[in-house]
Amino acid sequence: MDANERREEIIRTLKMAQGPIKGTDLSEKLKVSRQVIVQDIAILRAKGEDILATPQGYIIPKPFKGKAITRTIACVHQSNKEIEDELKTIVDLGGRIIDVIVEHPLYGEIKSQLQIGSRHDLELFMDSLEKTNAEPLSSLTGGVHLHTIEVEDEKALERIKNALLGKNYLIKED
Repeated sequence: MDANERREEIIRTLKMAQGPIKGTDLSEKLKVSRQVIVQDIAILRAKGEDILATPQGYIIPKPFKGKAITRTIACVHQSNKEIEDELKTIVDLGGRIIDVIVEHPLYGEIKSQLQIGSRHDLELFMDSLEKTNAEPLSSLTGGVHLHTIEVEDEKALERIKNALLGKNYLIKED
């Protein structure tokens, strides 16, 4: 299999996947090193393929069926327990967390893809946070961060915002 065929297979595999696929799984399937997969993904992205690297692996995002609403919300919290509760609240009330964004004083905007749309996605994310002992991006900004979320309708958005406000995670708009 040459490089172009391998890259086409990566795209096919990601499009058919029900969830994220780790680079190591792709490398085993295609019998190449993980570094070759990383390079292939970079080349595919440069060619315009919408491939996201999430904490759970690579995905090609699938939007909600119908018309989705995408909004950015400003949040604050301090602990990993609060991170889990915040994300669980969003997912349980019908939202999908697309990313997390912080404003760093030196680097400016730092954005990381999350793509958390279910309790299962959340469990994988929290397991990864615990196992790696990595600091969440919000630790760089005193807990302040933005999330891009996707919902099916305005009612779902309002439910999420009200619940987060009630838990003191949502920064009030003045």
